[in-house]
Amino acid sequence: MPERPESGADRERELDSRLAHAARRGDTKSLATLIERHQTRVYRMCLRVTGNEDAAAEAAQDALLRAVRAIATFDERAQFSTWITRIAINACLTRARSEKLRRHLSLDAPNPGFSASSDQSPTIGDSRSGGEQTPDRRVQQEEDRVRVLRALDSLDVEARAILLLRDGHDLEYDQIAEMLGVAIGTVKSRLFRARVALREAMEGRIENAPGGKAPGQIQDRTDKS
Repeated sequence: MPERPESGADRERELDSRLAHAARRGDTKSLATLIERHQTRVYRMCLRVTGNEDAAAEAAQDALLRAVRAIATFDERAQFSTWITRIAINACLTRARSEKLRRHLSLDAPNPGFSASSDQSPTIGDSRSGGEQTPDRRVQQEEDRVRVLRALDSLDVEARAILLLRDGHDLEYDQIAEMLGVAIGTVKSRLFRARVALREAMEGRIENAPGGKAPGQIQDRTDKS
């Protein structure tokens, strides 16, 4: 059978592997190249988790420094991108726990951590229907987006992170487990609790809203074990 053509992603992983192999053996130039290749993606991941540009910049800097210091411990059987993403998420969680960071989402402009552009995470609960949308529908979607962001902001950062990884980035359980360094069963239980908390936060806002008008409901995904 003919061999499958190597994709761009395969080439990127192979380059990361070669650079990481050299970096582990003390090649500082390879290490610098490796960090430069991933620094923007690390920042964007931190921005998605924290929802705050200043906090994201600080967490990303922490993560990159941790990666530099720990490069000798990198297991070359793993993907470097997964390894550094795990460090970035843990940097966000550590910073949030130590500083009890409270994130406040701006309602004057789309939050940069939840942009629907190709470079950013889609909004949790986002529904993209084909065809041109009516002005009323666009207004309703924006109102729903704001409600979701407010509800997310009321959750702890651990819940927010796992919701983003699963429902925002559509990662599989095993990928999330590897990133967070926990068992798949732990990922499932944390995700369940996070979804319950998000739903309760949304329902609490509905009950407290004038007139009790309910926004668009967040649909739970039916996950296959």
